[in-house]
Amino acid sequence: MRRARAIVAAGVVLGLAGCAGGSGSGDPGAKPLPVGETCQSLRGQLDRLLARGVQPKVEALSAGRKLSPKDKADAEAYNRILNQYLGARCHVA
Repeated sequence: MRRARAIVAAGVVLGLAGCAGGSGSGDPGAKPLPVGETCQSLRGQLDRLLARGVQPKVEALSAGRKLSPKDKADAEAYNRILNQYLGARCHVA
């Protein structure tokens, strides 16, 4: 029993040492924007899609409900642009 406890304790210590030894937070950093795009242009595209009423379409798509091809394309475009916007860290700039 003592031996098992010692092995478990050693494993925990080594595991914590491995976590503490990292040089960063594991964050890969901002992704580059697509060529010709800026944070402002992506934000403008998102705003235009929202003004056209894409929000319920995005929610329906994520819930797995059926959408018309046009509505599905709008929702997928919004998600793609939002991923680019967030990936480039535009929301923290």
